[in-house]
Amino acid sequence: MGDVIQNTLYLTTPATFVARDHLTLQVEVPVYAPELPPEERTREHATDWRKLSIPIHHLESVCTFGPRITLTAPVLDLCWEHGVSVNYLTEGGYLQARVTGVADTSVTLRRTHFRAADVPAKCAAVARQIIAGKIQNSRNSLLRAARETGNAEEQSSLGAVTDTMARQLHELGRLTASDLGREGALDALRGSEGLAGQQYFSVFRFFLKQQRESFGFTTRSRRPPRDRINCLLSFLYALVRHDCIAALTAVGLDPFVGFLHAERPNRPALALDLMEEFRAWIADRLAITLINRRQIGPEHFREREGGAVEFTDAGRRLVITAFQERKKETMQHPLLEQNLRIGQMPFIQARILARHLRGDLQEYLPLVPK
Repeated sequence: MGDVIQNTLYLTTPATFVARDHLTLQVEVPVYAPELPPEERTREHATDWRKLSIPIHHLESVCTFGPRITLTAPVLDLCWEHGVSVNYLTEGGYLQARVTGVADTSVTLRRTHFRAADVPAKCAAVARQIIAGKIQNSRNSLLRAARETGNAEEQSSLGAVTDTMARQLHELGRLTASDLGREGALDALRGSEGLAGQQYFSVFRFFLKQQRESFGFTTRSRRPPRDRINCLLSFLYALVRHDCIAALTAVGLDPFVGFLHAERPNRPALALDLMEEFRAWIADRLAITLINRRQIGPEHFREREGGAVEFTDAGRRLVITAFQERKKETMQHPLLEQNLRIGQMPFIQARILARHLRGDLQEYLPLVPK
């Protein structure tokens, strides 16, 4: 696959080759026989080629999935000259590297960001807001599921979790600046976030109205995902994470210096912070919709030796297309009171976070759709 969707070029087909012609990317995408095993999908086995010509000014980002995709050195040079980031992801969507040109961002904002991240009380204050946004959005999804189900037992289980989340939100709202400044406050907040996540996924299976046998869910499993629904969720989270990294970078914040998530090598901690408020109503809701509408099924997945589950090429393309279509939808931002595309929301939230760090806003205000 080589398609441009909302200024992002997604390259998912093994042996895809990208060359440069002046200010244009020349993309060659091989076509394989459907029955050809993934490990044999090389240039020598292609039955045909799809060719795309893409002007560089149409792009903001390039995403490659898998190891056998080639971008020539002149292509990389063209991308860096025009501010187009190149992202290397595994076939499952795990970000391995992000390559950009020299950052043209605010040094003052970055210094403010780094200083804030070194203050435990400041980290706890921002983390509290992020967690509250995540819990509220998760709770709203569960309330919706409880209204829609006709099963009394499921409704009772969903109600119990939403009540627990309501208490958590109440406790978060009671925290004072003094509480957030105490030693261990950030770890306590992380514990609260972890508990909310466990509660949420304990009833996640009740979201599914169709294909429950094919998409049985018991618990979250990552790297590698052990079942189809975890494969779907992990891939969608990777797409959201990519958008959050792009948004933070565009604003001038460092996506690897976070407040809630601990810093580790090659871990975009701030992007993980920002995406928390988007998980339930973008990624999870899209996964549920695809399953309940039978737009995705068992045929879009395959199991590897050892139990890991991954997408087929067709499954990966289907999810990317559905994700980008979802981003084209509009909604009203509750703070700005403007109708904007969902794809713009990570950029809006990154700007709100930057304004908070500069001191223009007293608190970071997470996005909670009405």
